[in-house]
Amino acid sequence: MSEDLFKGPATRPQHWQQSAHLARATWIEPQQLCPPGRRLVVVAPHPDDEVLMCGGLLTSLRGREQDLLLISVTDGEASHPGSEHWTEHRLRRQRPLESRHALHHLGLDVQVLEWQRLSLKDTAVARDEAFLVSHLGHVLEPGDLLLCSWRGDGHADHEAVGRACAQAALANSVDLLEVPVWAWYWAEPEDQRLPWQRACKVALDADALQRKQQAIAAHVSQIEADGERAPVLPAATLECLLQPFELVFR
Repeated sequence: MSEDLFKGPATRPQHWQQSAHLARATWIEPQQLCPPGRRLVVVAPHPDDEVLMCGGLLTSLRGREQDLLLISVTDGEASHPGSEHWTEHRLRRQRPLESRHALHHLGLDVQVLEWQRLSLKDTAVARDEAFLVSHLGHVLEPGDLLLCSWRGDGHADHEAVGRACAQAALANSVDLLEVPVWAWYWAEPEDQRLPWQRACKVALDADALQRKQQAIAAHVSQIEADGERAPVLPAATLECLLQPFELVFR
């Protein structure tokens, strides 16, 4: 992560609720974005990012798992540097298991959907950015909707994935959606660094929101304290990500 962006406390959800930019963002229904027959390709930098970015949208693909390709770029093994409890070895096993449980809470059949795990090195995705672009070039199909982390999100892996997806989307003529995750932490409600002109809010109903909340809760390693260490995912940021919409940049 860019340390300068994370020096202060997380931006509170009530501050975001006063954002004029956020209020002006266009509402869109999940079925409008990804109607039956259109494939959604989700590229998650770490296990849990698929839920944080678009868990609500994913619930709309229940029974349509053939329309979903999930790509987990890393195994998330570097989330707890120096921890004796959450070692890299343990996290490599734990975090994909958490993702599996989370997808179950979203109502998705993990036995049916296509789920690729690339196991690139956590915190060093930029080193393999060209590989990711090439891989996407092989799996993307005409008409796909490609969804990924925003290339300005403040986390090096999120930004590398965003850049790779933007390049692949352009090369393969597919539509791209970028989703902020860590920007909810460091950005201000009227922050001009965010591409508000491309912002849309994907509407989530009560069921989708509840399922997303349960899916986030499955990521125990990320939401519970590690001894004296605070949870990886701050409560205020999670609250922002559990609003009745998912913010995307089209």
